[in-house]
Amino acid sequence: MSKNITPYKDSDLSKKEQVAQMFDTISGNYDNLNRVISFGIDVKWRKKVLEIVRNSNPKTILDIATGTGDLAILMAQTKAEKIIGLDISAGMLEVGEKKIAAKNLSKTIEMVLADSENMPFEDNFFDAITVAFGVRNFEHLEKGLSEILRVLKPNGVFVILETSVPDKTPYKQGYNFYSRNILPMIGKLFSKDNVAYGYLSESAAQFPYGEALNNILRKIGFIEVKAMPQTFGVATIYSASKK
Repeated sequence: MSKNITPYKDSDLSKKEQVAQMFDTISGNYDNLNRVISFGIDVKWRKKVLEIVRNSNPKTILDIATGTGDLAILMAQTKAEKIIGLDISAGMLEVGEKKIAAKNLSKTIEMVLADSENMPFEDNFFDAITVAFGVRNFEHLEKGLSEILRVLKPNGVFVILETSVPDKTPYKQGYNFYSRNILPMIGKLFSKDNVAYGYLSESAAQFPYGEALNNILRKIGFIEVKAMPQTFGVATIYSASKK
């Protein structure tokens, strides 16, 4: 199990409260900064998530840790009748709602301020659930994944897109140097919150990935669990289902 890394080391707030505060602070610059730190490759990864979800022909989709709604907006291409983007950061959702309105998608996509570990939805509610770069921010990973399993319909599809660590030389060394030195430096240039991208780098390094995360998903009760490394292993797409 990974260490429970928090953004603000000296804060008395819980991890989820700290994460909400951090993302509220960086919400205005988040989209542009994401493109910079990933060299735009995150767009390609999200499109692969879209293809997995689209193949299941979902009518209802939940995008957890939706942030500013990038993946929720992309999911509109599935022709789903209802898409809900859920996040604990009001600042990120506010940015997302403006993007959704600008694309005339407000009737399809609803943004909800809520905790992923205690969601306001009935059992077996969604055909598909996605999380992009969000599961490592869960305060209690297994509780959050169990809650996802609860609201996913039987035979529904669950897809995670998350950072991971390359295993092979020289990609592993290059990734470690970039994440520890370059990424926090870029974050400080673009963001008022000096700790945010240091936290994102540290949490990514500590989070279980590959078969370790596959095993956690199986333990929770997911079936058909599969990990698909992306771009030399700097990110991984996980897909799973429910009995």
